[in-house]
Amino acid sequence: MIGDRIKLLRLSRNLNQVELAKKLNVSKQSVSNWENNNILPSVEIVTQLALFFSCSTDYILGIDDKRNFIEIAGLTDEQLVHIQYIIDDLRKLNLK
Repeated sequence: MIGDRIKLLRLSRNLNQVELAKKLNVSKQSVSNWENNNILPSVEIVTQLALFFSCSTDYILGIDDKRNFIEIAGLTDEQLVHIQYIIDDLRKLNLK
């Protein structure tokens, strides 16, 4: 399950295994082994994957099917308000 999620996330960003490996500072073989469920990524790598792909660690681990996650660290209160307005506007569009 974890391997399938990693592969899905990687492909959703149009990355090959070498590119993802470089982003995480690991070998291409590590990415291949995770995706083929030969080995499990470390807790640190699962955390890095979640941050990189803007999803929860629970999603990667197969505990939760909800993939949505928005990293807001470092934003000001004013920026967060603007983001909330955008989200509200998008929800209104979905109701139409």
